[in-house]
Order: sequence, then structure tokens, then C-alpha cells
Amino acid sequence: MLLSLAQWLQTLSPDLGFLRVFQYLTLRAVMAAMTALLIGLLAGPFVIRRLTALKIGQPIREYAMQTHLSKSGTPTMGGVLILLAIGISTLLWSDLSNRFVWIVLLVTLGFGAIGWADDWRKVVLKDPEGMRSRDKLFWQSVVGLIAALYLVFSISESSNLRVLELFMNWVRSGFDVNLPPKAGLLVPFMKEVSYPLGVFGFVILTYLVIVGSSNAVNLTDGLDGLAIMPVVMVGSSLGVFAYVTGSSVYSKYLLFPHIPGSGELLIFCAAMAGAGLAFLWFNTHPAQVFMGDVGALALGAALGTIAVIVRQEIVLAIMGGIFVVEALSVMLQVSWFKYTKRRYGQGRRLLQMAPLHHHFEKCGWKETQVVVRFWIITMLLCLVGLSTLKLR
Repeated sequence: MLLSLAQWLQTLSPDLGFLRVFQYLTLRAVMAAMTALLIGLLAGPFVIRRLTALKIGQPIREYAMQTHLSKSGTPTMGGVLILLAIGISTLLWSDLSNRFVWIVLLVTLGFGAIGWADDWRKVVLKDPEGMRSRDKLFWQSVVGLIAALYLVFSISESSNLRVLELFMNWVRSGFDVNLPPKAGLLVPFMKEVSYPLGVFGFVILTYLVIVGSSNAVNLTDGLDGLAIMPVVMVGSSLGVFAYVTGSSVYSKYLLFPHIPGSGELLIFCAAMAGAGLAFLWFNTHPAQVFMGDVGALALGAALGTIAVIVRQEIVLAIMGGIFVVEALSVMLQVSWFKYTKRRYGQGRRLLQMAPLHHHFEKCGWKETQVVVRFWIITMLLCLVGLSTLKLR
């Protein structure tokens, strides 16, 4: 919005040429981070008071950790604060004609709405389990598949008109059209190695990345500050990849596919980092507010969508290794319990408690120890992911 305003003002008077500074992506990214951070810090106390007044407190399941029972009643749905800061900052500082910015915003808000409905059932209808898993997965699939169908053609072309043309050609050809190499699955640490996916392969992979990362972040969000800081670090790292793939110069030099328009996602990533740090101010132990599903599902989906656009799905799995391990710990725990119950008549557990962070708590780690150590691991994994920029 401010970019468009600056461009319009420059046409009115040559004396306003200094406004060209708003065309620099890096400056707008810094301003987006600062704007989101200030919005979060200033609006945080008001949001927390409103959530407390509305009695939107976090219900604690009966089988949860005993040390967490004291958290019952802490305001939840604080993810609204994060989404508000991201949305306002992105709209202020990004190029509103950029199609990638809009698709990431829509996916984020779509998954945020699903999380809102889930949290509403928990805190208002007093159902600790929230929305049924089947219903939640259905709506996540709807949003994820719509985004995947758009991105499969959007990444291959440079404008929405060309996207529509490619889609029509795909339909006329009997759903058989070759996508450019940049729409393939890129392998990190390899020079120009990509595996062709085809339209259906791309859609399936994109769906799994968006929905999978959304639920993985949601499963990780179980301790004060545990999920938000890794989101900030992974999102910031993806912003670097967005800047590289959006630049014809840097992408050519570093042997990355050039995806016109993807650089503008740096603004969204910066806003997400600023909003996340502001939320951490109130979410650090002992937390004054929890993000709830409205924040966790939305942020996870945003990370997945950005990773798909910049063609770094595998790198996302590396940098977000904590999210991956947390999700796998739940899947393995449930699968093993069901298998042993069917085989031996009594369910057995691989971990003392899932997700993984609760297992370490059961082993004697303090909550703050688990959180900070997971942060350190994420920082190291992000450095490994960023090293793929040059180590190829």
C-alpha cells in the first residue's frame, strides 16, 4: 500500500523523487518487521485483557502433564494478535499487485479460520478436544488443494493471465502438460538437480507440505514459547530464499530457479518474524497468553506455502526438523499403541508421553530447558538449510 502511494506521489512532483527508496525490497522488509513488532507489542496487552474478559481460557486435558494444570484458564487464541500484526504490516509494505503475497495471505487466514473454529469449540463450548479431526482435516484439505492447484501454474508463469492460459491448455490437453524444470522437486546440496513432478505430483506434494507443516507446528505448540521462536527462525530463513529466487541476478549466480515475484514474500516473512517476536514477549514462560490453533495452524500453513513457492520443500523439512520430529513422535506413538493393543491386548508406548517435548518433561527436563534446547537445535538446522544457498 505504501509502495503504491509512494509511486503515485512521485508522479505528482519531481521533488518527491526520494520516495524511490520504498522500491528497495530490503528496506520494506525491515520496516515490515518493525511495524509488525510494534503492532504486536502495543496491541498485546489490549488483546490479552479482551481475551481474559471474554473468559477465553485454555482448557487443559485431564491426561495432560500435572505441571501444566496451573496453566488452565490462561487466555488462548492469542494467534489473533500474530495474524493481525502480519496482515496489517504485509498490506502496508508489500506490493499489493503481487500474486504470491495474496495466496500466502489467503492460505494463512484460511487456516487461521479453521483454528479459530477449533479454539471456539474448546473455550466457548467447553470441549477440550475441539473440532473433530475429520472435520479439521476436511477444511484444511479444501484450502490446501485450492492453493496447490493455483501454485502449480502460478510458479510456472509470470502473470495471472498466463496462469489462466496454462490452466486452459492443461484442460484441453486432457490433463497432460509439461511443467518447466523450476516446478520440479529441487534437491538441496546438488547443482541443478530437480525431479519432474507433473501437475498431479506437484499438487499432491504441495498439499502434503501445507497441511503437514500446519499440523506439525500445531503439535509443537505445547510449551511456553516452544513453537513461536522456531517459526520466526524458519520463516526468516525462507525469506532469504524468497529474496534469492525473486532476483534474476542472485538466482542465476547461486544456481536457483528464478521465480518472478517471489522476492516480495520477503516482506511477509519479515512481518511474520516481527509479529512472532512481539508475541513471544507475552508468551515466554510463564505465558500470559497462548497462540492456540488459530495461530499455530495459520503459521504452519504459511511456512509450507512459502517453501513451495520458493521450491524449498526439502529444505523446509531440514530447517523445521523440530516440527517434523514432533509430528512423527505423535504418529509413531499412536501407531505403536494401536498395533500392540491389537497384537497383545494391551497398548504399549514408545515414549513416556507424546508429542516429544512432553517425553523430555517426563524424563526430568524443566519446561524452559526443553524450550531453549529446541530453539538451539532449530537455529543449527536453519544454518544447515541456509548453507544450501552456496554448498551445491
